[in-house]
Amino acid sequence: MALTPEASPLAARPYDLRRAALSSWLNAGVDPTEVAERAGNSVEVLLSRYAKCLDGRQDIANRRIAELLGEDDGQEDEPGDGD
Repeated sequence: MALTPEASPLAARPYDLRRAALSSWLNAGVDPTEVAERAGNSVEVLLSRYAKCLDGRQDIANRRIAELLGEDDGQEDEPGDGD
């Protein structure tokens, strides 16, 4: 069965499904090399088109780097936060 607009409203713009999948994979932390390979793109093409979906991930990257280096992130638990 073909994915047609009659079968599903999502088929009206099937490229949107691809864009949603690639953006979701990148936001989930899947390595861009893997995403690019699955998409049939180079990493450069992938990131030039989808880098905007990675906005706001700087805090995650900073935390991972600090953990790797064994550094404290400088944030102390607030009293009563349950930890």
